[in-house]
Amino acid sequence: MGKKQEKRAKRKADVHDGGRDLDSGISTSVRPGASALDTVVASIKTSRYVQALLGLTLAGFLLRFYNLAGNSLWLDEAATLTFARQSLLGIWGSTAGGEFNPPLFYWLEHGMLFFGESEFVLRFLPALFGVLTIPVIYYIGSEFRDRNVGLIAAALLTFSPFHIFYSQEARAYAPMLFFFSFALLFYVRANRSNETRSWALFGFFSAIAFWMHFYAIVPVAVLVLHALVTRVGEIRKDVRNVRSPILALAAFIVATLPLLIVTFNLFMARTSSTPTFGMQGLDVIHMTLSQISGFSDFIMVPFLLLFLLGVAYTWREDRNEALLLVFMMVLPLVASLILSSRMPMIPRHLIFLLPIYFIGIASAYPGLHALVRDRRAVYLAITLVFLVSAPFLATYYTTLQKNDWRGFSMELGEMTGEGDLVVMLPSYMAQPLDYYYSNATDGTIELGATTGKDLEAIRDWHPEQRAFYIVTWDIFAVDPTGDAVDWLNENAEFVRQRGGIYLFVST
Repeated sequence: MGKKQEKRAKRKADVHDGGRDLDSGISTSVRPGASALDTVVASIKTSRYVQALLGLTLAGFLLRFYNLAGNSLWLDEAATLTFARQSLLGIWGSTAGGEFNPPLFYWLEHGMLFFGESEFVLRFLPALFGVLTIPVIYYIGSEFRDRNVGLIAAALLTFSPFHIFYSQEARAYAPMLFFFSFALLFYVRANRSNETRSWALFGFFSAIAFWMHFYAIVPVAVLVLHALVTRVGEIRKDVRNVRSPILALAAFIVATLPLLIVTFNLFMARTSSTPTFGMQGLDVIHMTLSQISGFSDFIMVPFLLLFLLGVAYTWREDRNEALLLVFMMVLPLVASLILSSRMPMIPRHLIFLLPIYFIGIASAYPGLHALVRDRRAVYLAITLVFLVSAPFLATYYTTLQKNDWRGFSMELGEMTGEGDLVVMLPSYMAQPLDYYYSNATDGTIELGATTGKDLEAIRDWHPEQRAFYIVTWDIFAVDPTGDAVDWLNENAEFVRQRGGIYLFVST
């Protein structure tokens, strides 16, 4: 490990001597014995990296908290509220009983309900974790390559449409990324120094990420595999060299043991039948890369080319670090491709790719510096990152991004009368509807249905009452045959559609 530290020190010196260090020539005036606060203040005053990182973090705060309550809750966010309303033991019981999400995020949201149940309150934690991930990405990039790479990677996350979107959603994706980013930071440190503390912290933060979202186990397994592969020579010489990765793995298992048992049972249940929603096959890879690149195939192509260039630059200096980039991008995508035939696979499950993807792209920075030949090229890179994201940002805050249950519920309340039936297809869509609509206030009767037979039975039970049928595309996840939709087309009249929500009324 001593050689790695020497190589890293030489690399940082080369960056400084090569005129790429923004703080070159700046001296910090911190008196001996100064307090930690004085040191921080001096860094803010004198370090261009600290100033730029603070600026990016502030920008990230504005982008993630602005209009946070603008979109109405959609199904998954309403489900978050449903689980958060339970007791702490009740939340664990729901996970153990078949809920396909770990309990930690629901526990945190349970605590947030002390402040109310508004859209802003429910989305506050994901937005906050999203902002706090920005400096973590900077430190990962700085550990991995240098501060320029860290700053560009932080900028890519700051203006990432994908990350902004899920930082404004009351789900566990942004919080999981925050804790996994810490795990990755300590893994990079541990891989360089073999420090016991860093290995233990890698295992600890990996465990928290797993308690946030089950799919975090995939990148954690890839990191452990990378540690074993890059140490195979050392392990052959002395088997005791495997102790550090095993320590991290042991820390992870001890901290997640109850959840691992539940996970196995849920995995068997999830893969017992063909998925009825999500993406399958190569669409998983294509759509994931497109979405993490900014929901754009046009941007995806140059981003992938820059990532490959970053891998090439990294390979010249440290092959183990280059392998980390390749392992962490390729293996999770391949695993998701294979699993997509047995379980629902959606790009947001792979949000953990963002740190490695952006650090790989940022690692192509020496090429930009060679063209510009100015240490301020890093500012140009940050500007280019912002300009690439600008078209998304220009429309994101003024366009509804999710099903508009708020607006739909207002329209429904104006149409329904006392004694009318309100039938949800599928029945669980009542969760976002009931957040905005009260059948008790309107005097309506709320029912749920899944199939055409369900709808026929409801009509037989209430032959004289007018029925309003509310249906979304989710119906095809529970009724792939389309039987319920066929029944609606034959026995009800289409009234209107709003933001992916369709309304029919009985004829």
